[in-house]
Amino acid sequence: MTDLYPSIGQCAIVAAAFKILLFPAYHSTDFEVHRNWLAITHSLPIKEWYYEKTSEWTLDYPPFFACFEWLLSQAARYVDPAMLEVKNLNYDSWQTVYFQRATVILTELVLVYALQLYVKQSTLSSRKSANAAALSILLSPGLLIVDHLHFQYNGFMYGLLILSIVLSQKQSTLLQGGLLFAVLLCFKHIYLYLAPAYFVYLLRAYCLSPRSIFRIRWFNSIKLGTGIVAIFATAFGPFAVWGQLDQLRSRLFPFSRGLCHAYWAPNVWAMYSYTDRVLLFVLPRLGLTPKIDQSAIHSLTRGFVGDTSFAILPEITPKTTFILTIIFQLLPLLKLFIHPTPHTFLSTLTLCAFSSFLFGWHVHEKAILLILLPFSLLALHDRRYLASFRPLAVAGHVSLFPLLFTPEVWPLKVGYVLFWLLCFLLAFDRLAEGGHAVYWDFDPVDFLLLVAASWDLGWEV
Repeated sequence: MTDLYPSIGQCAIVAAAFKILLFPAYHSTDFEVHRNWLAITHSLPIKEWYYEKTSEWTLDYPPFFACFEWLLSQAARYVDPAMLEVKNLNYDSWQTVYFQRATVILTELVLVYALQLYVKQSTLSSRKSANAAALSILLSPGLLIVDHLHFQYNGFMYGLLILSIVLSQKQSTLLQGGLLFAVLLCFKHIYLYLAPAYFVYLLRAYCLSPRSIFRIRWFNSIKLGTGIVAIFATAFGPFAVWGQLDQLRSRLFPFSRGLCHAYWAPNVWAMYSYTDRVLLFVLPRLGLTPKIDQSAIHSLTRGFVGDTSFAILPEITPKTTFILTIIFQLLPLLKLFIHPTPHTFLSTLTLCAFSSFLFGWHVHEKAILLILLPFSLLALHDRRYLASFRPLAVAGHVSLFPLLFTPEVWPLKVGYVLFWLLCFLLAFDRLAEGGHAVYWDFDPVDFLLLVAASWDLGWEV
């Protein structure tokens, strides 16, 4: 791998130096969310973690992530003990800011290792393409915006996901890949969107005979089942003993937050909500008098988390979103069951994430990374994939802009996204398999989205 330039290690060092310069930059309320979780896990016994509500930012991630916060808090007490006081709301001393920013960079080493392993396991003929895909993820504008400015720990968890994907590429490490994904679910439950693909792939490629689906490999099934049960028992067992599973469920799956996030993710329900707003304005001017739910007139535009109501269109329930998501996942899952290859698994994983993003309940705008990052590993396998990846990369990164709405970060977010798009989409165009490089022949959609990115259209959160 020494012939690859720039290497993942070199880019990781440069990227870390750049991110350190961003320590004093804007951070969102998610910074206070994670500071509060540090305080909760450090100051209170485990039994009280999911009941504590001094702050509105209550603990709503699975137990392994809570334990992760507890581990960080053991170091935080030596930096600034005041950050670990539950009642010390909105505390952001420079020591606290620098500590939390530094932990994001350090835990991102998991992502660096996963990408390094991905490149190492690729064939010699595809190693340059694999390195380009890995670097595009490492230097992702989405991770920079969401983790190192807005503030979260997605780089760490996407590192676990990519490591799980890499391990799942070989039969000899398929079990480890499946079990690592189970661990990931106990860190952040948004990855349940990908669980159907893992279930079908592990069932077909690990638990059933490749010669016949009617022949069960019992020893493999027992190993996988025992490992998954052990992982979930470790994460949720204590809370089951204490009779707290209902409390955990209410925290992890708060359906009362509504169909749409406070800032709409660009999915089907955003278009549905927008259509409802348009009909509310247009129908009375056409002389039509539809039955209007007056309480819902400001429901979709008030900018707060809560139940979503529609003034004109029918209400959407969690059950409806679940059924639609499953329906649109069925076709790729069926193909994966018939052809359980690593390549089909990765494409199915991407499509499952896409279906969940488009039709899921209360989808966050940040969930676009759940599509973009696995798709990055797939885009260079075929020029037809790249044709789909290009507009998605542009639109997906632009959709994250409203997370950073202060004037001082405007040049940073626009400049970095444009730099990444030009560098990697041009590189991808040269390296993609099938056909000849066209040096990114812009289509109108790409052009318009880039103009929108450049001007930012004055969007706000």
